[in-house]
Amino acid sequence: MTRPALALSALLALAATSARGGAAACWFENGVLVVGAEVMGVPGDYILDTATPHTLLAESQAQAAGFAETALTGEVRLAGVASRRVTVAVAALDLRTGALPTPIAGVIGADVLRDYVLDVSFAPCRIALAPAGAASRFRSQTVLPMSWLADRPVVTAAASDGSRTLTGPFALATGGDTAVRLSDAVAAAPGAAKPKELYPYGVLRPRLRALSFAGALSEDLPAGLVKAEDPDLAGEIGAPLLSRFRLRFDFPAGKLLLAEP
Repeated sequence: MTRPALALSALLALAATSARGGAAACWFENGVLVVGAEVMGVPGDYILDTATPHTLLAESQAQAAGFAETALTGEVRLAGVASRRVTVAVAALDLRTGALPTPIAGVIGADVLRDYVLDVSFAPCRIALAPAGAASRFRSQTVLPMSWLADRPVVTAAASDGSRTLTGPFALATGGDTAVRLSDAVAAAPGAAKPKELYPYGVLRPRLRALSFAGALSEDLPAGLVKAEDPDLAGEIGAPLLSRFRLRFDFPAGKLLLAEP
C-alpha cells in the first residue's frame, strides 16, 4: 500500500505544479535569452523569443530524434508548464544560433507563452510562467498596454534618426540580438556595404539616434533592420534593451510591466 500511495502523491504534486506554473534558470548571452525546455520530447537549450510567432525545433535536433517531417504536433514543457498539441516547425537555425557557445535545440515562441503570465529577470537570469490569476506579486514602476500584431506582442514606442520620428507598434523580442530594429518598409541604411548584414544575426550595427520606450529616452543605440512581415509593424525592441528591466508579460491582461533590475 505504501509505494502506490507515494507514487500517487508524486503524480498529484506534478499535476499541481503544471497547473500553477513554475520557474526556471536561464542565461543571457550575445543578445538572446536561452532557457532549458523540452519540445516534442527533445530536451535542450532553447532560445526564448516573444517575437517569434511559432515554436521551432532545430533541424539537426529533429533528425537526431528520428523526426522526418517538417511540421510536427506535440508537447512543449517550459518552467513547470506542459503545453499540449503545439504546432512545431522544423527549421535550420544555424544562422540564428551560430554566435552562441552551446548547441541550441530550437526556439520557444509566442504561441506557447500567450496564455500565461511570463516574468523575466536578466541578472540573475530567471523566468517564471504562470496561468492568469496565479502569478506572484510583481512590483512595477511602469505599465504599458500590450497588444498583438502579426502574432507578436507589441507596445508603442518612438524611434528617431535626429530629423524624423517614427511612432508605432514595436514587437518585444526577448530573443532579439540587438537593441532595436526597424522595419525595412520604413527605414534603410544608405551606403551599407553588405545590406544583408543589417538584418537579424548579421554583423552590421548602425547607430540609431534615439528610441523613446517605457517613458525613457535611449540614445545612440545599436540598431538594424527587420523584414516587413506586416506593414503596420514599426520594428522590434530586442533583449539588449529589454535587459535593462525586470519584465512581466501579462499576456492575458494585455499589459507589459517593467521594474528596476
